[in-house]
Amino acid sequence: MSAAALFAWLTIIILFFPGAFAFAETQKPADKAKTEAVKPFPIRGFHIDLRIEVMTMPALKAFAKELAGMGINTLVMEWEASYPYEKHATISNKYAYTREQVKSFVAYCDSLGIDVIPLQQCFGHVEYILRHARYSELRESRKDISQVCPSQIEGDKKLFTDLFSDMASLHKSKYIHIGGDETRLLGHCPVCSAKAAEEGTGKLFADYIAEMCKIVVGMGKIPVLWSDIVLKYPEAVKQLPKQTVYVDWNYGWKINHFGDIGKLLDQGLTFWGSPAIRSHPDNWYTTDWEKHFNNQRDFIPYARKAGYQGMVMTSWSTSGVYGFTWDTNYEVIDMHAIRNVYPLSGFRILVAAYAQSLKQAEPLNPEKFVVQYAQDRFGLTAAEGEKLWKILIVSPNVVKVDTPEDVAKLDSVKKSVDAAKAMMATLTPNDHQKEFAHLRLMLDLRDFYLAFKQVESVYESDNYNREMGKVILPRLKKLLDESKDLNARFAELNKGFLYPDEIKQQNHIRNEKLKNIYEAVANVR
Repeated sequence: MSAAALFAWLTIIILFFPGAFAFAETQKPADKAKTEAVKPFPIRGFHIDLRIEVMTMPALKAFAKELAGMGINTLVMEWEASYPYEKHATISNKYAYTREQVKSFVAYCDSLGIDVIPLQQCFGHVEYILRHARYSELRESRKDISQVCPSQIEGDKKLFTDLFSDMASLHKSKYIHIGGDETRLLGHCPVCSAKAAEEGTGKLFADYIAEMCKIVVGMGKIPVLWSDIVLKYPEAVKQLPKQTVYVDWNYGWKINHFGDIGKLLDQGLTFWGSPAIRSHPDNWYTTDWEKHFNNQRDFIPYARKAGYQGMVMTSWSTSGVYGFTWDTNYEVIDMHAIRNVYPLSGFRILVAAYAQSLKQAEPLNPEKFVVQYAQDRFGLTAAEGEKLWKILIVSPNVVKVDTPEDVAKLDSVKKSVDAAKAMMATLTPNDHQKEFAHLRLMLDLRDFYLAFKQVESVYESDNYNREMGKVILPRLKKLLDESKDLNARFAELNKGFLYPDEIKQQNHIRNEKLKNIYEAVANVR
């Protein structure tokens, strides 16, 4: 084509298709550089905690599909007792899925481009195993059954070879997450205590975890473990396979909270990071939204810069610490989670923030994100989005009624939450009303709880007597009546997400203390 002809064609394109070169003309060099700088994490994961609040299989699949649409390519499944163990069926609880359901879920995730990594704890956090008499000989302690004894190595290896093999049979992933975090009882029993004294507590940990890793590597898999104890005893890495993946869980604290990560990174070890959208101090009555947004804002850019190869968002349904109903000789009758948290169904806004954080080079701006999310997701105005942000960050404090100062703080927090409720009443979403209803319910539960704590502060005061009981009884009765409406709303919003009996149980747990105090004051027998 001649120069004249080319010029003529360009003239026609510019005249009749003025936007044809718009992107090339308007993209500033800085914007282009920023776009090119965002190298995605190879592992973009989400951790699903099924220790309590076991999701129904349709809910699990729906959530996986939504995550895939957000760019997530990995799920870490902490099945615990919801897993249908074959040879060790004693471990599985009443909410356990069938083996066909697990196969179907893994296959479905595979069709979405999601790798499903099983998480099988093998050291601490194994109450759900050690509660059973079948495994009692492996306990590090009779009274605290959270941890296996690493000195019972033959029994440990036999058990976890079976459990890892079972997980591998239903999961295609090249990884198996073996846990290994918060091993608080290291060196507790006499045998372990002697070894720790002679060789060091770090060696006690390293010897055991090395054996667990050998089992996984022997299956042709790559071991993944939480990094907190390795960071505490960094010499342990010398005994672990080079391909081991270390997961640095950081829920909002300083980077070297557990130990010097830089020294391990310098050794060429593979690290993934794990922030959280549900963690301490969250419970039924408070969610520290701002903490979780800020966790993403701070930790994800750090991990990208530090060269982490993956990011796996955690979402904890409970603290992982349990109380027990015991019988003679420490026979376990039942175990109860110490801390219960609102179900994952109410936290899509934080999940979406995580997905956005993975896609952009700059740190997340929490307030800006929430304001935009309110407009895009709920059809609210920018001004209403600002209101939603203020509502989410209002007074997340855990309240106490131990001292007059505590009560004064409680009253102040209650006023702040009352103001937030009034603000929430002005917001009417045009889209995704059910999702918004979760946020509204969480705020109402917070307000309800604070009202109860105000009554409890009278009940627990130094001058409480029978006459004062007559004063607080109507207030307690009113709260019990209000709880019925909250229970119904919770049941409706989580229908199909949790099993009916779980919903009933969670409503019971949330109101148990109120009911106990009411019955004591009213002499209900």
